[in-house]
Amino acid sequence: MRYRIHLPMAATAFVFSSAAICSDAHAQANQVLDDVVVKAKKIEAMPASSDTDPTLLAPMRAAVSDTASLLREVPGVYIQSAGGVSGLPSIHGLGDDRLRIQVDGMDLISACANHMNPPLSYIDPSHVDSARVYAGITPVSVGGDSIGGAIIVNSKPPSFAGSGDGLLTSGELGSFYRSNGKAWGANVSAGIATENLSVRYSGATAESGNYESARDFKPGTMATYTTTGSHWIPGNEVASSAYKSENHYLGIAYRFDNHLLDLKLGYQNIPYQGFPNQHMDMTENESGQINLGYTGKFGWGRLDARLYHEETRHKMDFAEDKLYWYGSARNIAGMPMETEGKNTGFTLKAEVLVSERDLLRVGGEYQRYRLSDWWAPVANSGMMGPNTFWNINGGQRDRYDVFGEWEAAWTPQWMTLLGVRSSTVSMNTGEVQGYNPMYAPSAFNNAERGRTDHNIDLSALARFTPDATQTYEGGYSRKTRSPSLYERYTWSTNGMAMTMNNWVNDGNGYVGNLDLKPEVAHTFSLGADWHDAGEGLWGVKLTPYYSIVDNYIDAKCLAATCAAGQYNYLTLVNQDAHLYGVDLSGFAELGQFAGIGNFRVKGLLGYVRGKNQDSGDNLYNIMPLNLRLTLEHRLGNWTNSVEELWVGAKDDVSRTRNEISTGGYSLLNLRSSYVWKNLRFDVGLENALNEQYALPLGGAYIGQGSTMSLGTSNTWSGTARPPYGYAVPGMGRSLFAGINLTF
Repeated sequence: MRYRIHLPMAATAFVFSSAAICSDAHAQANQVLDDVVVKAKKIEAMPASSDTDPTLLAPMRAAVSDTASLLREVPGVYIQSAGGVSGLPSIHGLGDDRLRIQVDGMDLISACANHMNPPLSYIDPSHVDSARVYAGITPVSVGGDSIGGAIIVNSKPPSFAGSGDGLLTSGELGSFYRSNGKAWGANVSAGIATENLSVRYSGATAESGNYESARDFKPGTMATYTTTGSHWIPGNEVASSAYKSENHYLGIAYRFDNHLLDLKLGYQNIPYQGFPNQHMDMTENESGQINLGYTGKFGWGRLDARLYHEETRHKMDFAEDKLYWYGSARNIAGMPMETEGKNTGFTLKAEVLVSERDLLRVGGEYQRYRLSDWWAPVANSGMMGPNTFWNINGGQRDRYDVFGEWEAAWTPQWMTLLGVRSSTVSMNTGEVQGYNPMYAPSAFNNAERGRTDHNIDLSALARFTPDATQTYEGGYSRKTRSPSLYERYTWSTNGMAMTMNNWVNDGNGYVGNLDLKPEVAHTFSLGADWHDAGEGLWGVKLTPYYSIVDNYIDAKCLAATCAAGQYNYLTLVNQDAHLYGVDLSGFAELGQFAGIGNFRVKGLLGYVRGKNQDSGDNLYNIMPLNLRLTLEHRLGNWTNSVEELWVGAKDDVSRTRNEISTGGYSLLNLRSSYVWKNLRFDVGLENALNEQYALPLGGAYIGQGSTMSLGTSNTWSGTARPPYGYAVPGMGRSLFAGINLTF
């Protein structure tokens, strides 16, 4: 495996060209800047989490429309590619439903058989104020019903006027453009507040066409559409990758004394979003959210309560690029699939200051989830009619949790954390039916479908800080996750129906398993943090980890054996798995040079390995060895960065799923930002050298053709089925620019 190292030469060229462009650099270096408020870092609660740097979030908003991608520089976090706004974060090889993901305190659930609307897709990047990731030992007060880590994303908190200042008004306008896919978007917000009342509206939209890889990765195709005629799909065009999204938020908050009430209303409309690694596309996603919270501070501690309700109406069908039906242009009215999800939750938790040494966290949670997934009969199709196909009929998933957690600061050097959580998950679903008698649901309808799981989580961690330059911590956690409604209750073994159930983007078809047991992960993690006393000149963090997962939900062939070199039909089973790896990150200030500016270098190395202990197979969608190095330059209000990303070849793939191997690659990314008063400019060049590569976590490319059938065809003519063996390619060179004004 060969890489070309572009970093030193590119860094020198980019930094000095930026300085030359800024003709008044010397004046800026000596200008009087606005006052800067410096806040001391408080003692960090345990265990250590990764908070996204606000200075990194701002420039990334112009480069991505997918909120999950804001986390790509957090140690241990990788993004499984899906639609343009629907990436799925993975932590240490565990992703999607195995993580607990909260958005403004709401535990959101993907209401889709293909997980096209994951939790982070419900908040626009421009609306994100902070994100916290627990990638190692997750305290029981943060994570439940999950075996990976936890991701906590919050929008901007309410602002209030100062005493005697009258009305406080604020606003923000922003826009971006990206050349690859001709993506563009805009965001707006406006707020007004008194000392006690705050009202704020925010809205955002993003739109993109299909993106292109650097070079052809498949033959070009003449696609004949039923309604719009013929269209040539070039060999480098990633079909079914276009999208459009709209998000609106209204926040109302009232504070009195040490109490805060906040009400957040959200509405999302995604009229279309293509998925190059799915057999279907999103043709509509409409969601509404009501989120009411309370925070109170008392002499004994803090009390938090939250009540929320979210409803999603989701539709799938073939978009234009998925146009063929068994050998000819579609002569049927597509294949509509609809989902309705209703999610209601309540949390109550308290932090009690028992003594100067002891802090107690206690709380309870309730989540009520209802899901229906049905497919209307298709006109002119004997196979898909005359009845409505019920994939899940009135699915129910209720979760009841209580937890207690004790944090103790024994000395200035030693802290410990102990916690326990009890969780009861009750699930059921109604009787189902197929399009016609050939789908035979009687075995499922006659089975006992109700299931109740009693789960226990534990966490234990200790931290030792011998002095101001080093910190060490280690711990153990027992985490439990019950199966999802789709994992337990998708029922049909008909090939066409199975193809429509695939939440892992691998091209195969799936059927659920009523008898699945909860997954139980035993995780051991260590951490070391070395830094200078002020934590501003240099720092290195090292985190090795090891997880033993009992009853890991993996796949096996529905038939006696799976055929090699093609997509297959799979069912779900409980097996044991092991995952292990290491995260290494660090930074160093390189110094300040008169008239040139100051320089900093930072790096991030990640490695994770996953094995199925029963079958000996590799776990699916595991990120290979990767390294990210960044050289940053600052001169006055100007910030530049040169980033080099190296990713190794992915050869340890899942044989059961016929997972596609990907080669190693390196990417060069250039970014620059300038801030002038309340105006911010961002510009950058992603994949600057236009390297061709396949996404290691991108899944199988089935973005065009007759995606309903599984097979090995390697032709892209109108009679083709999607060929096996193409991985979704990454995006070619893309220039982005963004502007943001606050007032």
